[in-house]
Amino acid sequence: MKCVNMTGKLAEAEKKRKVAWGITGSGDRLPETISIMKEMKEEYQHNVDVRVFLSKAGEQVVKWYKLHEQLQQDFIRVSVENNSNSPFLAGDLQLGKFEFLLIAPATSNTVAKISVGITDTLLCNSAVMALKAFVPVYIMPSDYKEGTVVTRLPNGKDLRLRVRKEDAENTRKLSLMENVSVLEKPEDICKVFLKHFSTKEQK
Repeated sequence: MKCVNMTGKLAEAEKKRKVAWGITGSGDRLPETISIMKEMKEEYQHNVDVRVFLSKAGEQVVKWYKLHEQLQQDFIRVSVENNSNSPFLAGDLQLGKFEFLLIAPATSNTVAKISVGITDTLLCNSAVMALKAFVPVYIMPSDYKEGTVVTRLPNGKDLRLRVRKEDAENTRKLSLMENVSVLEKPEDICKVFLKHFSTKEQK
């Protein structure tokens, strides 16, 4: 019965407009981001299918925060990077199979690579290929602006970190790229979904 039920869910998902959500190896605001994305999935469940794509480091961090099982329970499709072109996310973005690409949270490494066009990872390659095909890309960097930030560790303790001016500059470069929108916090994701999927479309 479970197999039949899952097959039905997948068939229903194929009819919906798709969103590609990429998670990199940053734990900063990861639990909050997953919580917001679950809310978006439930709010727009009638016409939106959220597909999750984990970088190799992203999978490690999600497991470190003990959120891997929750992620698989909350989302029908969760894929892990094999190489820069597998799963075939970049190609599917260029074929117009996804409404947009969201990378949240995004490490400083991912931000730096995308800002200069390096495509040696799944999510960097997918972002650059999406932009070539005029597909919107939304990125929530872990290093948004220069200064000091406090992030929460898996054990509940706070960790004080410095955002270097070099990393903040890469985020600024990203924000100047055509068709790229930089998000400051997880709550900004709600505005992205509202922009692409109006309340009227949900009914």
